[in-house]
Amino acid sequence: MGARLRELIAAPEILVAPGAYDAITARVLARAGFGAIYMTGAGTVNAHLGLPDIALGTLDEFVENAARIVEVVDVPVFCDADTGFGNAVNVVRTIRRFEQVGVAGLHLEDQESPKRCGHLDGKRTVSVGEMTGKIRAACDARRSDDFVIIARVDALAVEGLQAAVDRAGAYAEAGADVIFTEALTTYEQFKAFGAAGVGAPLLANMTEFGKTPYLTASQFEAAGYGAVIFPMMAFRLMLKAVVDGAAELARSGTQEALLDRMATRAELYEIIDYPAWDDHERRYVTDVGDL
Repeated sequence: MGARLRELIAAPEILVAPGAYDAITARVLARAGFGAIYMTGAGTVNAHLGLPDIALGTLDEFVENAARIVEVVDVPVFCDADTGFGNAVNVVRTIRRFEQVGVAGLHLEDQESPKRCGHLDGKRTVSVGEMTGKIRAACDARRSDDFVIIARVDALAVEGLQAAVDRAGAYAEAGADVIFTEALTTYEQFKAFGAAGVGAPLLANMTEFGKTPYLTASQFEAAGYGAVIFPMMAFRLMLKAVVDGAAELARSGTQEALLDRMATRAELYEIIDYPAWDDHERRYVTDVGDL
């Protein structure tokens, strides 16, 4: 899957990878035809722990969610791995754990730990030397050279555009396969990264309600980017629907007015491939009768 992800990022057409926060969401996104799935770190922590994205999730919790997602889709899955869950030595184990469950790649960010959401103020970055050490550790730890190491640059808000571009070049030189430019605030900044020739393909983050203006995939492609993630779109759609549905049930005492906004039982069963499991039971379990 790492080799496939590399091909998609290197292709002439930009890779659009929406974010999944759980396995059934990943199924829906893969069925919609997207060539790769991004496991959102914020969505993982928000959905599974009910907590903010401030380094409160553990390596085990992230890997467990990644494993569930990988199991149910046939496209590459790449993941948020925060700051690597520690220093460069911890990064070694982080890479190995994610790789063991079939993930195609992951990204590490250059923030101090505990990190903050990339689109919030108050971020602090580690030194270039510390981050390049993490990248070198990640590259050496992977068992397959196809596993994709993505370096996220959070330095724009802290140090300015040129320093962020310089960091991107240093990270690529240290071995990062892809550079993730986080929380850019203008289209001109994206074009500046694209023109800088940092030495690795570029990945953009098109999140909602953040610092980045709403841009299309084709605009990112024109700026020189090879991939763009939409990490929290599915989670935010789900959350709004549940909030509105809960309010309606509390008000009226029935969900009947919400039925046209729900997936039907048949639609759910199709997404989770229920008929295949019925078939397994018919083939392998004796005395089950008619299902």
